[in-house]
Amino acid sequence: MGQSEVRIMLGICTVILTAMALYLARSVVTPIAFALFIIALVWPLQETLQARIPKFVAMIITLTTTIAAVAVLGYMVLWGFSQAGRWLVANAARFQALYSDTATWLEGHGLYSAGTLAASFNASWLVGIFQGVAAQLNSTIAFAAVTFIFVMLGLLEVDIVERKLADAEGGTTGARLLATCGNISRKLRKYMMVRSVMSILTGIAIWVFTALMGLELALAWGVVAFALNYIPFVGSLLATLLPTLFALAQFGSWEPAVAVFIGMNVIQFLTGSYIEPRVAGKALAISPFVVLFAVFFWSFMWGIAGAFIGVPIAIALLTILEESPSSRWAAQILSGRTAAA
Repeated sequence: MGQSEVRIMLGICTVILTAMALYLARSVVTPIAFALFIIALVWPLQETLQARIPKFVAMIITLTTTIAAVAVLGYMVLWGFSQAGRWLVANAARFQALYSDTATWLEGHGLYSAGTLAASFNASWLVGIFQGVAAQLNSTIAFAAVTFIFVMLGLLEVDIVERKLADAEGGTTGARLLATCGNISRKLRKYMMVRSVMSILTGIAIWVFTALMGLELALAWGVVAFALNYIPFVGSLLATLLPTLFALAQFGSWEPAVAVFIGMNVIQFLTGSYIEPRVAGKALAISPFVVLFAVFFWSFMWGIAGAFIGVPIAIALLTILEESPSSRWAAQILSGRTAAA
């Protein structure tokens, strides 16, 4: 076996072992990853404040502002799902009838096992799904507390680490690391800004569309679409399927449900696949395959938290690849940009 083959095998083994370590240590690594992500977003505010007031006071203000923003987003998610859950409980008979009619239709087309499933179906299955979502959201409180402890400690150390890297022996490596970190931070802030604007537009559009369609809980569906839009692909799909299912139960026919499904997908496509790439520009261009892989891979590794932070991690890794001439070709392949003429 040649030297190049040995390096390839060592690289593969390193990737596998690193992935295993990240998975096994997810209870520790995930809050740290989120803390670094939050620090990258809020550091400009902290830096501006501590230039005028004491560092500790600036940190308290920055942390309070961040917690307030996260709390508002979390409350909106809980409110949207709780509204849907209450409507589901109050209209459980509609879902039972919908499932029974569907099973009868399937049985009439040769799928005889559908009758057995209909006999064992209970609308409490759907209630259990919503309860599971609520339990998952409640469990994030402890996770958020640990994350914000890391954020608090990190905000106090950022400028110290910057000075140490700038004063490192030789200066070249430290300056390169500072430049790379600064580039990553700028891209993450732009990503979240664009994602937030698109989420607001998507939520408003879904709210207006479902209200015009006469679908109940229109405001709740807009709020859910706004929150889930932060998770690419998966969040958008879930935000589309839930109102479609409820439309089937409310209207009792498939035509309005299909119209709701098509209309919401058109909205998601226009905002996510047409408007957002043009607003984000070339700086955040990532291959759709990389985005989808990042969402599913980090969902497997870290659950819902991984689905949210998967794309920011991909942005950071691509930025690191771009900084090195030896790996710039890989960043070019994985990005959504065309090769320069």
